[in-house]
Amino acid sequence: MQNKLHLDKLDYQIIQEMMVNAEVSYADLGKKLFVSGGTIHVRIKKLEDSGIVQGRRLAVDLKALGYDVVAFIGIYLEKSSMYDAVAKELKKIPQVVRVNYTTGNYGMFIEIVCKDIQQLRYVLHDELQKIKGIDRTETIISLEESFSRNVIIATD
Repeated sequence: MQNKLHLDKLDYQIIQEMMVNAEVSYADLGKKLFVSGGTIHVRIKKLEDSGIVQGRRLAVDLKALGYDVVAFIGIYLEKSSMYDAVAKELKKIPQVVRVNYTTGNYGMFIEIVCKDIQQLRYVLHDELQKIKGIDRTETIISLEESFSRNVIIATD
């Protein structure tokens, strides 16, 4: 569990700017926020050490790389106490990109990305169904992602 860290307006501004462009130099970000690049470096290090900032990711157009199928799968667990064990097994499947523990009908809701329908069938039939603790699944195939964005961070 991370320690409670007091964040000020500058921390929130840094987070917001970095969510828009994680490649911005500390010097350029400092100029934009009217502080030194060294201050930005120290603040980002503090945010990383606290666990608030967790690496930087490259945005990739998966369709351009041939990954044409995105599916969301509602998982019914045999028992809710099996969540941790099932999540551990799901993490071993490379096509699973997101796992959420949920309320409502499903015990878990996952997102998977596959090259084609045959790979989706393989993941559903040969991978998910062999995981102990999964009772059954419901699959929803995404036809299009209209947009994806980060949340706007309040600065005060």
